[in-house]
Amino acid sequence: MNQSHPVIIIGAGPIGLAAAAQLSERNQDFRVLEAGPGAGSAINAWGHIKLFSTWRYNIDAAARRLLETPSEHYAGGWEAPRETRLPSGAELVTEYLEPLAAHPALAPKISYGHRVTKVTRIQSTGNGVDKTRTQDRAESLFLVRTETADGTVDLLARAVIDASGTWGNANPVGRSGIEAIGEAQARSAGLITSPLPDPLGADREAFTGKTILVLGAGHSAANTLISLGRLRRQHPETTILWGLRGTANPLRIYGGGNADELPARGALGTTLRTLVENGEITLLENLSVTSLDASVAAGEGLTVNLADGRRLDADLIVPATGFRPDLRPLSELRLDLDQIVEAPRALGPLIDPALHSCGTVSAHGERELAHPEPGYYIVGMKSYGRAPTFLMATGYEQVRSIAAALSGDRAAADRVELELPETGVCSTDLGNSCDTPGEAASSCGTEAVEAAESAEPASCCGTPEPVTLGFATGTLHGYTELLTEQKN
Repeated sequence: MNQSHPVIIIGAGPIGLAAAAQLSERNQDFRVLEAGPGAGSAINAWGHIKLFSTWRYNIDAAARRLLETPSEHYAGGWEAPRETRLPSGAELVTEYLEPLAAHPALAPKISYGHRVTKVTRIQSTGNGVDKTRTQDRAESLFLVRTETADGTVDLLARAVIDASGTWGNANPVGRSGIEAIGEAQARSAGLITSPLPDPLGADREAFTGKTILVLGAGHSAANTLISLGRLRRQHPETTILWGLRGTANPLRIYGGGNADELPARGALGTTLRTLVENGEITLLENLSVTSLDASVAAGEGLTVNLADGRRLDADLIVPATGFRPDLRPLSELRLDLDQIVEAPRALGPLIDPALHSCGTVSAHGERELAHPEPGYYIVGMKSYGRAPTFLMATGYEQVRSIAAALSGDRAAADRVELELPETGVCSTDLGNSCDTPGEAASSCGTEAVEAAESAEPASCCGTPEPVTLGFATGTLHGYTELLTEQKN
């Protein structure tokens, strides 16, 4: 491969910037393309959400070394946040990602406002190499097409690390993985919110006194429902509906409680259960949405039509239905994807959400992430496809291994350096409030709700349950990078 061209990294979120730090440490040329106006732009869309993994697991090792080591052009002075603290999305950006992106080793190589629309290959002579061409394919360069404020720009790279995440590509409200009839119109009319709204902050006025239908069974849904529960205490005229596509199996929808390795994540399920059992949230099962009828002009909100003939009226729908990777820009590349979760094929069995929670996915690196397209890697939340179990620390291990491989260090690429010890993950500023079984969840009441929202210890915990609600980005909301994003 032509070493005179850089490695292009798509996305300036936690994993993309970690890839940049890893390559910088190995003296490899790179360029970061970020669609948004700054580092962590997607995370700012859910900045009010607290992560459920502590700072210890949210800072890449190479990035830490870069930020803590003074150099000729860098005076240093960055202090890592307290390891046991749970940051919000906004704090992840301001206390870590922005200082990292501003470092002299990275800043000149980051281009903002560059949205990647296509990735393909091209010969050094300029001749095209589409998906069907095999001869000399491995020696060809990558052509990365981007849309900028100044127009369309084509860039060349010797390798591509795609850390663009899944934010902005939410699963539809409709059944069977496709949009419901009328869903696009309802979304454009503002009757379907973002996946992670802020009912207690920026969106308070829009939610107060309304009937809100939250769809989804993950941590995105749980976080929104808990915030809405608090809003309802202040404004009892607010009605909260929680729709599940299946039946309400408590072990599935409430998660592990105090058995969860991440106490803040476990507290979500415990608090949510309290709100449902107290009647503050109405739980609706078997919601298979076929169509949406909007009555915006009449100010009547939405009518939600279900497959079994039921009809629901709501002012707003919160689509906490998860995310999926946008693979359209990659149509000219030879990818080998798991047919179920749309992750790299070797990674698929490792991240099956039926078998793994966030802390139990096996460490993996360059070999598992490789495709038949040499030099192209999908990393971070996007690498997990539709699986909702991603943690930022896992992404950091991914890009460490890939950077080593691209530098010719095969031994380092194959070495496992990810450490997620059980007791370490559990060591947070929440203290030991959930280390042992406490009172039943239904008796925790308001105290547990407030504790979960403020990330302070609650005085009681739910009954231990299996950790089956292991969403997605290392965040309390469970998406993605997240934190995953994302909900780490």
